[in-house]
Amino acid sequence: MKINDIIKSAFFTLIISILCFVGFFFDKKDSLDAEKIYEVFIDGKSVGYLKNDEKLYDIINSKQQEIKKKYNVTTVYPPENFKIIKTSSYDIVLSTPEQIYNKMADIGSFTIEGYIATYKKDEKQITINVLDKKVFDSAIHNFVLAFIAEEEYTNYMNNTQKEIETTGKVIKNMYFDEIINIKKGYISVNDTIFEDESSLTQYLLFGPNNKIEKYVVKEGDTIDSISEANKLNYKEFLVANPKYSSRDSLLTIGDNVNITLINPMLTFVYDVNEILDTEIPYEKKVEYDSSKASDFNEITTAGVTGITRIDENYTVKNGQTQGGVEIVSSVKIKEKVDQVTTKGGYRYSGGWTSGSYIDTGTTWGWPTNQPSVITSGYEWRWGAFHDGIDISGTGCGSPIYAALEGEVVSSQFGGMVGPASGYNVVIRHSNGYYSVYAHMIANSMTVKVGDKVTRGQVIGQMGNTGVSYGCHCHLGIFYGQPYSGGYSINPLSVYR
Repeated sequence: MKINDIIKSAFFTLIISILCFVGFFFDKKDSLDAEKIYEVFIDGKSVGYLKNDEKLYDIINSKQQEIKKKYNVTTVYPPENFKIIKTSSYDIVLSTPEQIYNKMADIGSFTIEGYIATYKKDEKQITINVLDKKVFDSAIHNFVLAFIAEEEYTNYMNNTQKEIETTGKVIKNMYFDEIINIKKGYISVNDTIFEDESSLTQYLLFGPNNKIEKYVVKEGDTIDSISEANKLNYKEFLVANPKYSSRDSLLTIGDNVNITLINPMLTFVYDVNEILDTEIPYEKKVEYDSSKASDFNEITTAGVTGITRIDENYTVKNGQTQGGVEIVSSVKIKEKVDQVTTKGGYRYSGGWTSGSYIDTGTTWGWPTNQPSVITSGYEWRWGAFHDGIDISGTGCGSPIYAALEGEVVSSQFGGMVGPASGYNVVIRHSNGYYSVYAHMIANSMTVKVGDKVTRGQVIGQMGNTGVSYGCHCHLGIFYGQPYSGGYSINPLSVYR
């Protein structure tokens, strides 16, 4: 490269460097001269610029005296969709704090400091706002005690439960199905804010839209009669009226009781190990004696109810024992003795019948193995009538037996008893009754429509299909065809 070219190149480099420096200097000077201001956003949209953000907070707090008085707070804050950013600019028209406040009042709601609890229930996000965390804690405590005796709860929490010696129960675990998160935050005054434990407890037990219904106790009323008249079971009544400890509690004439159907906003769960003595009902059998006249009919062996001691594990959700009870072990305390009725076998026409035992099939047999547990009775439940009993404890896949001889009229999913029953069998009996066996394991039925079955014949396996909460057998007894002109009866009544 020639010397002239080198000089020219160096000269141009120097000129460019000088220009860059000058540009940087003036740009820096402009930046230093730019005014420090605050840009205000509501819902992501800029609503103006302020010289001083502190004055805006002062105006909000001074003008919102009504909010401060209503919620008994000392400070009111901007809307939750409010954002303020410090920036630098010049030639910007500034707003006054009053102008920004007016826009804020038109667009959004102001907030106050409190605690926000959130959780998911049935895939829906639930939010509970309180000003004082003690309100939330107390309401949760009240909610829990609606479903469990205070003594049981306290003993569990203090680890002072007594060990089981012969019979009794121990709570093994206690929790909520939902994961509850609670944190401090700013709450819009347009949202629901629970200010006391009573209103929050009512919300947790009865839901957001439930109008509390009351009933005045009259002479002759019992917890059972009031519950039945208002489509509740006694357990739901006790939840709504925690002052009463059991279904046998005495009512006072003139008292106001709560007859609102509960709609819990949380699911309180506890797992139990219990050892209890359960009765095993005796069966009624018939024998014929050819030496007796045909009109002879006498109970020759009195029936004796057996007793079995069961060690079982089960789960309780919001006061309701769930299906799927696990029987850990069982010991017979007293053997059952079946009642035997002897009838005359001699016929005056010259014939007679055999003296051997004959099972006529006219008495009902139990539809599951024994021992078993009834987890839900023939009663109102969750606002609808549960028209049967739920039997559990023998395990998923255990056999289901026909309770009485008859003809199978349905063996499928749903069918005449509906999809909530899952896979089921319906049997028509000669005495006008029908029996329903629901929630069987899919396609486990061993009988088909038209089959003639005998009492005690295996017809399927215990399962958890349809609307079901754990493996169990729903046994329903109807006089007439189920849901087509027939009516249900308490299944336990046929065993009495």
